[in-house]
Amino acid sequence: MTAPFGPESDEVPREALDVDDGSPADEPEGGALRDHTPPSRRRKILKRLGIGLGGLIVLYLLLFTISWLMVDARGDVEFFEGRPGEHRPLVFAHQGGEGNRPSNTMIAFRESIEIGADVLDSDVHMTRDGELVLIHDETVDATTNGSGEVRDLTLVELRELDFGYRFSTDGGETFPYRDTGVGIVTVDELFAEFPDTRFGFEIKQTTPDAATKLCALIQEYGYEGRVLLSSSGQENMDAFRDSCPSVATSATDGEATRFYIFQFVRLSGFYSPPFDSLQVPEYRGGTHVLTGSFVGAARRWNLPVVPWTINEPEDLDRIISDFDVDGINTDYPDRLIEYLEE
Repeated sequence: MTAPFGPESDEVPREALDVDDGSPADEPEGGALRDHTPPSRRRKILKRLGIGLGGLIVLYLLLFTISWLMVDARGDVEFFEGRPGEHRPLVFAHQGGEGNRPSNTMIAFRESIEIGADVLDSDVHMTRDGELVLIHDETVDATTNGSGEVRDLTLVELRELDFGYRFSTDGGETFPYRDTGVGIVTVDELFAEFPDTRFGFEIKQTTPDAATKLCALIQEYGYEGRVLLSSSGQENMDAFRDSCPSVATSATDGEATRFYIFQFVRLSGFYSPPFDSLQVPEYRGGTHVLTGSFVGAARRWNLPVVPWTINEPEDLDRIISDFDVDGINTDYPDRLIEYLEE
C-alpha cells in the first residue's frame, strides 16, 4: 500500500503539520504572532479605514451644521416674562414651600407669597366627585391622619382630615400644626386667594380627565398666561395641550430625555420640542442633566430652564453662579430669596 504523504514512507513530513516543535525558527521575536499580511495590503486596509473615519467625521460635521441651522428659537413664553419687583431666577415655592410649612396647604402658600416667592408650585389630583385638589401623593397617608387614595375619596371626606398632622421640622419630635385646622386646598380656592400670582402645577393623576378639567378652570379665571403645567405622564400632557394650547407646558419625562440625548450628541436641532420649558433635576440617577451644554441647547431654542428641587445654600450658589437658569424650584423659598437679595 502506498503511504499517504509519499511513496514507501511511514513518516508524516513535518512541514505538512502545523505544529510548533519549539525550534527558534518557529517562534517570532518577543513571542508575538507574525503578521503575514503584505505591506501593500496593510496600506490599503489603513487607507480604507482612514477614508471611512474621515467620511463619518464629515457626515457628523454636516449633520451638526444642519442641526444648528434648523434651530428655530421660540417666541418668549408669557409665563416667564419679567415683572416689576420679581426675582431672577424666579423663586418657585415647591409644594408651597414644604420645608417650612405643611405641604400644599393654604398656610404654606400664604407664607411663601408674603416672603416674596414668585411662583406657587403645587400638585393636582382629582377626587372621586370630580374636584381638583392640591396634594403631592396619590394617597393621603403621608401627610394626614387618614388613609386611602385621593381618587377614591370625596372632597367632603378630605375636608375631615388633618393636613398638618404629620408635618415636623425636628424629625418627629414635635408636630406644631396638628389639630390647628389645616385642611385640603382646591385649585379653585388657590386661584381665588391669589389673583396676582403665577402657578406651577404638576398633574399627578394618570387619567386625562384631571387635565381637561384643570384647563377649563384656568380658562374660567383667565389665567392662561399665569400657569405653567407639567406632568410626567404623556397622556395627561397630550390631553392638556389639546385643551389648552395657549398655556405654557414643561417637558414630560420622555420629552426631556429625548431633548437630553439630542443635545448630548450636539444635534438638538433635529428634535423640535413640543414644550415651552424644561423643569429638570440636576441629576437623574447617574446622569448629570443640568450641564452647560444642556442649558446652552435650551437657550438656542429659547426654552426657559427650571431645575428642581434645590434646597441647600451651597447648591443654590453653585447653580446660580454656573448656569443662566430662569427659575429654581425649592422647598425653602426663604433661603433662595435671602441669597438673591443679599
